[in-house]
Amino acid sequence: MKRIFLTISLMLLTASASPLVAAEKKHSAVTPANRHSWWTLRHNAVNERVKQGNVDLIFIGDSITHSWEGGGKELWAKYYAPRNAVNMGFSGDRTQHVLWRLKNGEIDGISPKAAVIMIGTNNSNGNDNTAEEIADGIIAICKKLRKELPKTKILLLAIFPRGPKPSPQREKNAKASELAGKIADGKMIHYLDIGPKLLEPDKSLSKEIMPDYLHPNAKGYKIWVEAIEPKLKDLMGEKKQKKSN
Repeated sequence: MKRIFLTISLMLLTASASPLVAAEKKHSAVTPANRHSWWTLRHNAVNERVKQGNVDLIFIGDSITHSWEGGGKELWAKYYAPRNAVNMGFSGDRTQHVLWRLKNGEIDGISPKAAVIMIGTNNSNGNDNTAEEIADGIIAICKKLRKELPKTKILLLAIFPRGPKPSPQREKNAKASELAGKIADGKMIHYLDIGPKLLEPDKSLSKEIMPDYLHPNAKGYKIWVEAIEPKLKDLMGEKKQKKSN
């Protein structure tokens, strides 16, 4: 009789617990997903570059990072190419796409000094993901990097403000960034919000910095460079090297 009671109790406990377990972080932002067409070709090209080694810095993100090859091209050539940087920004990517890429070759066999991450704005479209879900996705990326690249220091950037004026989507991205930023430990993961440097005093975005209110132009990328360089130099050990010399 006791065995029957115990069996029934376990069945009830499992039945009541399993929905909670299944629901825990099981949403699109943390479920690795791939894409197609040009995306696959770019992914393969990044993998081939990584196989060559000599990678000291990686930038991970969506079209805003991808466009270091556009509006930020000259600045990339000046500041990051000499530091053996690899651009892992893919236009249209969401957190789930970055997770898939990281699991499929893009960080295999390398140990960069630093990784710069900014991802999540595409997850915030409409009702696709909540701020909490976007934060889950960003944190999952950070955890993946910490696991696979234990010597790499992470500079996690808050999602850039978008749209001409403050909006619910901006607020969602800001909340997601704040929540994700809590993973920063000040040692291996550092969080930095440079969004305010892109905004006007009235919190509006200027077309002189972001012509489409989403992607920076050369002027916007210059602000980005100037905002992260002090921290990036520190994370890459460049300040220490200069002092020792």
